[in-house]
Amino acid sequence: MKFIKNHLMFILPLMAILLGIEFYLVFDRTTNSYEKGLKEGYSMLVVTKKPMKLSMFQALNRHISSSEKIKRENIVSEIAKGVSKNSNKEILAALPYFYNVRLDSYLSTSGLEKIKTDLEKDKNVKKVETFGSSYSSSYRLFSFIKFTLKLFIVFMGVVSLFLIIKQMEIWKYAHKERMQVMEIFGAPLMLRSGVLFRVAIVDAFLATLLTAAIFLYIKFQWAANSGIDIMMQNKTELFKMTDIAILLVSALFIVIIAVYSVVFSSKGVEE
Repeated sequence: MKFIKNHLMFILPLMAILLGIEFYLVFDRTTNSYEKGLKEGYSMLVVTKKPMKLSMFQALNRHISSSEKIKRENIVSEIAKGVSKNSNKEILAALPYFYNVRLDSYLSTSGLEKIKTDLEKDKNVKKVETFGSSYSSSYRLFSFIKFTLKLFIVFMGVVSLFLIIKQMEIWKYAHKERMQVMEIFGAPLMLRSGVLFRVAIVDAFLATLLTAAIFLYIKFQWAANSGIDIMMQNKTELFKMTDIAILLVSALFIVIIAVYSVVFSSKGVEE
């Protein structure tokens, strides 16, 4: 029972770090998909004196990916109902040109203002409407959620790493006599610490498999019945087989750091 408890005291903090890493990977993939949707659904209105081609817009700012000309005839038909055809032509001739301009990425509010400034430098551009208030609100909320998640993952990772190192110190003292005997016979430090590496690496594999199992369950069972649109629409992003390699490499790196920090600590192994 004590044996299982000691291993759980190492595996659980390691799993906490791996869960944080995987949550970050999943969040990054799903938010990229969400950002793509926001980018595709957003456009700014540009009013010009003369017709402009896409290349002309892109020459002003490289983040402009497409431009769509709004038919002025539709505007005239709405504002000139009951007016003669000649008057319609006069109104049409007096109207400026309108374009829906789309961007190549989901930019910050400062990036959006930069595009507006660049466009307004052109004398042919009369007005640029970015709909900044709604865009800014969505962007700030989105950025706050990403920052909060990253901060929580880092904090949880640091606390868990300290717990892992503390458990590694317990194992070092549990194997103290064996390590002392090996030291008497002239075994190098890393060879004497081999038992710590073996135990830590086995637990790293176990923690990786358990973490992968949790996310596989979330992907194939929980997400399908969650009723959360973003989960159901991005089900394939919840876990990928390449994540197992990332988690395993991360786990091995963490345990190696923990072992080295204990092995080369100032306390060392008592003689």
